[in-house]
Amino acid sequence: MLAIALVDRVGSGLWASVSVLYFTYVSHLSIAQVGTLVATAGAIGIAGAPLAGRIADRFPLTRVVIAVQLLRAVSSLGLLATGDYALLLALSAVGSLGDRAASVLTRLYATRVAGPDRVHYQAIHRTVANAGWALGGLAAAAALALGTTTAYQWLLTGDALSFLASALLTLRCGEPPSASRVVTTSRHAAPSTRPATPWRDRTYLAYVATETVLFLDDAVFKVGLPLWIAHATDAPHGLAPLLIVLNNVMVVVLQVPLARFGTTTPAARRLLLPLSAAFATGGIAMALSAGGGAVTATLLLIAAAAAFTLAEMLHATVSWELSVALAPGAAQGAFLGVHGLAQSAQRSIGPLAVTAAIATGPVGWTAFGTFIALTCVIQHRLVRDRLARTPLSVPPVTVSEH
Repeated sequence: MLAIALVDRVGSGLWASVSVLYFTYVSHLSIAQVGTLVATAGAIGIAGAPLAGRIADRFPLTRVVIAVQLLRAVSSLGLLATGDYALLLALSAVGSLGDRAASVLTRLYATRVAGPDRVHYQAIHRTVANAGWALGGLAAAAALALGTTTAYQWLLTGDALSFLASALLTLRCGEPPSASRVVTTSRHAAPSTRPATPWRDRTYLAYVATETVLFLDDAVFKVGLPLWIAHATDAPHGLAPLLIVLNNVMVVVLQVPLARFGTTTPAARRLLLPLSAAFATGGIAMALSAGGGAVTATLLLIAAAAAFTLAEMLHATVSWELSVALAPGAAQGAFLGVHGLAQSAQRSIGPLAVTAAIATGPVGWTAFGTFIALTCVIQHRLVRDRLARTPLSVPPVTVSEH
């Protein structure tokens, strides 16, 4: 599954950095059309996480993973075959659904296979995934140097082939044990009690709401830092991509070592307090970077990027562990699917939040970091009682076998 993650992310790295350019120069869409397409596909894709989680509780997980990878491959290949705007929009939406579904299914597979070692696995998985993104991005940059339509088409083809390769590799993976699927025979009646639903679990829904806020670090690197450097500091504009490189290098080097501080559920919950400090530090450093010269601004922006990257790594460990620990074993897919909504929603909320921080200046960044820091503290208190209780015991969904 780690090999699959590497192949998948290399393909995604090929496409993610050039998708907007492809629609502009190959499909000949206007800026308004590209913006509408990306926004609409992203909004539809939000449904992919809960939908995939629900299905994974009812069918063999490896088969669901294969189906999703094939769906993503068809979507990518379909983009190559048409220039019709309506079809491009539909295919992009299907691809977005598949992307969010694959993210949840990968985590669910790891949860079922790795068991108590899931935090360590998660750290290795993020390291591999970031390496894949970097390799795909470098290959895309090299291809773009050609500046031809064929180069764009080959990048999209590479993305599709990565999904096909992932589906084939999944065939070699064993089906993990699942508490949500119990085989019954004609001699044993299936339990009639329905599995728990995350939509009626107020604590879990509140937890997902706080998670949406904690995922905002993603928007800092994609939107916040480049715009802040360009419009509010004396730092050179070329610093922005270097800070993204710093982010990737830190994750590759430090994610696994840091994971040892959150290998148990109580330990993961305790990490919310240093996570709070990391977010606050990042916001303050961003605010101070507007008041100095080029050298001072550069140093403060590097400090801010390091702090937000540290927050990203700590949150990845905490989020992986708590999202599983708070979910009933018999409905992990459904609950993790709903948890996936947090990251999907952040993709829409995040750019708005960081642009608001930029618009209000240093005070905005201080408020931004402080708000996320307080959310960490709120989440620390929110999950305490739930984690102290015995895990929910819910009868599983059954598959009859006569």
